[in-house]
Amino acid sequence: MLSPRGPVAAEPGLGRGRELAQSLGSVCAAPPPLASLSLAYCSSLKPHEELEYRASSPKDPSSQPQGPSLLMLQALQELDLTACSKLTDASLTKVLQFPQLRQLSLSLLPALTDKALVAVAKGCPSLERLALSHCSLLSDQGWAQAASSWPRLQHLNLSSCSQLTEQTLDSVGQACRQLRMVDVAMCPGISIASVRRFQAQLPEVICIQSRFVGGADLTLTL
Repeated sequence: MLSPRGPVAAEPGLGRGRELAQSLGSVCAAPPPLASLSLAYCSSLKPHEELEYRASSPKDPSSQPQGPSLLMLQALQELDLTACSKLTDASLTKVLQFPQLRQLSLSLLPALTDKALVAVAKGCPSLERLALSHCSLLSDQGWAQAASSWPRLQHLNLSSCSQLTEQTLDSVGQACRQLRMVDVAMCPGISIASVRRFQAQLPEVICIQSRFVGGADLTLTL
């Protein structure tokens, strides 16, 4: 299941979380230089058994993972956790600490909140592509804290994040100056006017997907 030769994908919905743990456990001595890992739609992936690590000393921040953990894969550059619905803020906060990670998908995680968003921003500061569609608990306050950690961000998907407003666009526009594509489709709190202001603020953005924002169907492409 784990291979340094190319992207690794787990089959959705089958008990692949346990197999991941076994695979990680088998390479404890020398983790493979894995660059890409997809666990999308692995609904059986459980935070405590397959993701969260057991520190040898909870009071020692330098403690290393004891047992299977994604933290062993520090060379990861792409990680897809789409629709891994059992993941929690606590598990994501502990696990998503990859300084080299460039692409991350946390779409369709109903329990994801601002707390995890801020933690991911601190743990994965090199992100260039981030997908958070259908994360309905995310708010403007979370983005106000997280955006400054992602100066390299180029592609951002926030579609169907129902609590977000133009304040998030303002935070992103001020901090993420390398953005090229933004998707805020089906975000009822974001208006057409705010999308146009965002476009004016970041003329480098070549595409803004904003279908049915403010009741209209609009895509701005340069």
